[in-house]
Amino acid sequence: MDVDEIEEEEFGFSRNYFLAKELGSSSRKKSARKLSEIDLVDEEELREVAASIEPKHEKEVNELISSYKRLYSKWVFVLRSGFALLMYGFGSKKALIEDFASKSLTEYSVVVVNGYLQSINLKQVVITLAELLWDQVKLRQKTTSGSLCKSQQPFNTRSMSDLLTFLDSPDLEVEECFVCILVHNIDGPGLRDSDSQQCLASIAACSHVLWDKKMVHTQYDWYWCHAPTFAPYKVESMFFPFILAHGGSAQSVKTASIVLQSLTPNAQNVFKVLAEHQLAHPDEEGMPINNLYSTCRERFLVSSQVTLNSHLTEFKDHELIKTKRNSDGQDCLCIPLANEALQKLIADIV
Repeated sequence: MDVDEIEEEEFGFSRNYFLAKELGSSSRKKSARKLSEIDLVDEEELREVAASIEPKHEKEVNELISSYKRLYSKWVFVLRSGFALLMYGFGSKKALIEDFASKSLTEYSVVVVNGYLQSINLKQVVITLAELLWDQVKLRQKTTSGSLCKSQQPFNTRSMSDLLTFLDSPDLEVEECFVCILVHNIDGPGLRDSDSQQCLASIAACSHVLWDKKMVHTQYDWYWCHAPTFAPYKVESMFFPFILAHGGSAQSVKTASIVLQSLTPNAQNVFKVLAEHQLAHPDEEGMPINNLYSTCRERFLVSSQVTLNSHLTEFKDHELIKTKRNSDGQDCLCIPLANEALQKLIADIV
């Protein structure tokens, strides 16, 4: 078979292919089915099935994690050298990074930011960093000189600019005082907007802040660590609905219960006060903040409005409560759950 015959045969194959496609498209009927008609499985059932999947290659994965643990001292050196650790690779890094912090960063205060949450109060994060750093400075100066530091304006009354200036202040004159910030999913839903990223970049530039982060952005001095763990994203995915699942109230109760169990007993009891009021007054738009403070103070759950606000910030960050304004113009708090689901949640945390 010569070259001309081969080319003619290939042309014939190509021509027949496109003719078949043209005839098929003209005679094909369009489907009237809709995506909404798909019978989706219940989300709680889907998560139970996913949780029952047995892990594979456990021996190899454990050896891999052990190899990372041998690098802990190197990672501390990298942080002290002014770089930010960036863990990348397949699998959740949450357990690995927190293990590193608990074993190798014990000399420093560590603040954990869960970027996988839907909303993050970055100013509260910066206030916490400033308070921890100031505690270190006071302790160090008292130990070395025996004298107390001059008093500081309360950090929760300062602007974000003032707080960042304090974190980067050369006037502290204490070289060994550092606060570590550990961020899971730095491009998560609560952190991916430009304002949040710029705020994080400003924190990273502060001289008294050491960074240990997951995920990526271009405004940091990264030290890239390839650390695939092959671990499932169990905690990170808990706050996101599965695509092929119905989101039911049972799943909402389960998620809220897990979050509440991770909080302090006082925080749980404050939430319980709000829940009980909502169940007792179903027709109201919510519980006024002043009323919640009075009730909690009477029950010795909080000592000040600042303490209550810190609990409320945690609730809002985890989307456990919402704020509404009633007809009298008062700010009221409500829990976005049906009464039946709320009753089950209270039973879970008792």
